[in-house]
Amino acid sequence: MKEIKFNFEDLKVYQKSLDFIDSAYKQTNKFPKSEDYALSSQFKRASVSIALNIAEGSGDTNAQFNRFLNISNGSIKECVVCSTIAKRLNYLSEDADYDNRLRLEELSKMTSGLQKYLKTNKGNSNN
Repeated sequence: MKEIKFNFEDLKVYQKSLDFIDSAYKQTNKFPKSEDYALSSQFKRASVSIALNIAEGSGDTNAQFNRFLNISNGSIKECVVCSTIAKRLNYLSEDADYDNRLRLEELSKMTSGLQKYLKTNKGNSNN
């Protein structure tokens, strides 16, 4: 069967965002049941939002892609806060929070770098 692949799937930042989603889901599965519709849900939604906005913005104009990358950066910051809260509530270890922060810092740098690239290449498309 022929593989069907979209251009955004080749972006390293997209691939790393999927890795972070996997990690966030594994971590939140260990949170107390009382957090299912609170912190757990928010952490998962914010992590998924990173990848969704990268995918949604790619292939559009550079200005539109930049706008979606801004939204993705906001979701990265949400994940930092969720991880911090989880650590403070002892749902996550210091090491897990540190690992989250390293991954989120990398994602933030990658999205910022992509935004700089888009601004210097003023064409209408990213593909």
